[in-house]
Amino acid sequence: MLKKYLRPFITLVVLAFFFNVVISCEDDFTDIGTSIVTNNQFTTHDTLIEIEITPKNIESVRADGLAIGGVLGQYLLGVYKNDNYEKIEASIISQLEIPSDLTLVDKEYGADTTVITTIDTAFLVLPYQASAIGVTGGVTEYRLDSVIGNTVVPFKLNVFRLTSFLNTLDPQDPTQQKNYQSDEAYELDATNLNVFADGLFVPNPADTTKQVVRRLSNGIAYETEDFKLNNSVPFVGIPLKKALMKQFFFDRYQTEDFSSQDAFNDYFRGIKIQAEGADGSMISFNFGNTNLRPSIQIFYTNTVLKSGTEVIDTITKTDSFLLGGVRNNTYTMTPGNTPQIGDFAIQGTAGSMAQIKVLGDDNDNNGIADQLEELRTKNWLVNDATLTLHVNQNIVRFDTIATPFRLFLFKDGVKNNEPNRSQILDYVTEGEDAVGGNLSLDGDKRPDKYTFKITDYISELVSGEIDYLPLLGLKVINPSDLPVNPLDTIVDTYNWNPKAVMLHDHRTLNGARKATLKISYSKKTEQD
Repeated sequence: MLKKYLRPFITLVVLAFFFNVVISCEDDFTDIGTSIVTNNQFTTHDTLIEIEITPKNIESVRADGLAIGGVLGQYLLGVYKNDNYEKIEASIISQLEIPSDLTLVDKEYGADTTVITTIDTAFLVLPYQASAIGVTGGVTEYRLDSVIGNTVVPFKLNVFRLTSFLNTLDPQDPTQQKNYQSDEAYELDATNLNVFADGLFVPNPADTTKQVVRRLSNGIAYETEDFKLNNSVPFVGIPLKKALMKQFFFDRYQTEDFSSQDAFNDYFRGIKIQAEGADGSMISFNFGNTNLRPSIQIFYTNTVLKSGTEVIDTITKTDSFLLGGVRNNTYTMTPGNTPQIGDFAIQGTAGSMAQIKVLGDDNDNNGIADQLEELRTKNWLVNDATLTLHVNQNIVRFDTIATPFRLFLFKDGVKNNEPNRSQILDYVTEGEDAVGGNLSLDGDKRPDKYTFKITDYISELVSGEIDYLPLLGLKVINPSDLPVNPLDTIVDTYNWNPKAVMLHDHRTLNGARKATLKISYSKKTEQD
């Protein structure tokens, strides 16, 4: 018997279902608020429910944005190493979008003229996510908002041309959308596009707020200009080889390879921005900001000569190839230290999660957990169900930057021998804020615990409304995990959150900091 105040976004179907439940409860009990009994016919008690936690390695996660509008939101680049978790080497895969007005020379000249095109410079632009923190000497200073790890140690950075074609449809079944996993293998041209092969890179907010472009007329420098992003946001600028830009782009502008986006995707199949290293830092880039899109910028100058020698015109141009179309992340994971007995690691990307067994086993094989059967005989009204997971403070200590701000709980079931990941009821009925899962700090500002309210889910089970009792999955939250409407019940595997935390499990050796599921319930007072 479950009574909850439903959030405004619940559909009429869901409202009708719970309205019927409320009516049936009020037929039996006359003074029930939000599942809290306040009259003297009931007494309230607490009890701990049996749970068992098992760590689980994540082999891979979905890394493309094809199913969610083309853009994941965030793409990771770099290396993150913490010996307590798996090391992550994150690289970015992307197609390029050709400009709609792409022309090498904008107008025709006389028969006695010659146009000489000179590439001034070319570079890959990756805008940081940054916040302005002040102005010094008329120059805005920024703080980078999306970096974790060791920003003193550089990682190795390269840019390669893809030779693998990036399909949007599954080649094995063209009626289905292609699914790119984080461990997908790609074929690459062995020649790197970046000028400085195996360049060593560390993120720096003072790195680049502008790029000085030296313009060349017939091979001779004649002026400079500044390339800036909106609001002079800092960016990563990776110089690219001009000879390869000429070979792959300029020399093909007037061919069928540039006649349409599809033709271009088949000709120039994309790039891989590859990060490698033993240590370093991880940067998250936002590909969804329309004003700050990552791109390849090619600067060039057309010099118009009359009779082969006289300069009659000089036109500076810039072509921008946005990183668009099919975009993916690849995560190369290297195991860290094995957690000590009584601990388990939760790590985003393709790191690790945990499975939580609630209410024990079904030893009599009747399809219902034995402890659940026993609870149902007691006719309890569940007022509250709280899952609490404590942080190992000896390992995490004071780190609130690389520690997840929230974890996520879901039903990690199996249906027809296939994974069936779905929402627990409380995310739909009560919403993410009510469920919680946020990181709490103790009095010394140290990461302390995560607490989940799963009252509706446990109430459904104890009341007998459902018998479906899969393992609960616990993972680092990703924005794609949360339901957007009552019918959005499937939990996909997306994860671009690289943070990690070490938690204590259910074992008694963890004492007062062991993982617990506590329920508060009411039962009818025995009458004389």
